[in-house]
Amino acid sequence: MTRKLLKATRLLARTALFAASLLTIPSAQAQQPAGIARTDLQRHDLSAPGREAVQVRVDIAPRKAFGQHTHPGEEIIYVLAGTLEYDVEGKPPATLKAGDVLFIPAGTIHAAKNVGDVTASELATYIVEKDKPLLTLVE
Repeated sequence: MTRKLLKATRLLARTALFAASLLTIPSAQAQQPAGIARTDLQRHDLSAPGREAVQVRVDIAPRKAFGQHTHPGEEIIYVLAGTLEYDVEGKPPATLKAGDVLFIPAGTIHAAKNVGDVTASELATYIVEKDKPLLTLVE
């Protein structure tokens, strides 16, 4: 009887985990604007107290934009593919293509738009304060 109880408990636990994953997937996708995919690649503590490095791949569909936002630290961008236009507070818009780089100071309001006809991708490296939201939207 103990073996049957253990089997039933395992089945119930698997079912609960599967159901929970189905409930969280739509909410995670709802936080992403349509046509924008962010893939977390790595996150590591730095030797500077309270700071961490985060790398994210961002894919933006043609003619889609990621609205104005800030980060609690510096962002270093390397364009992997396509053509992106960056609007960084206090600077004229900059159009970057694959191989181009951009540095965005901490707390600076900025936005990005894919101005090309193919999906554009960037590697974003953040040097940020730990335990703060990585991204804050600006209204």
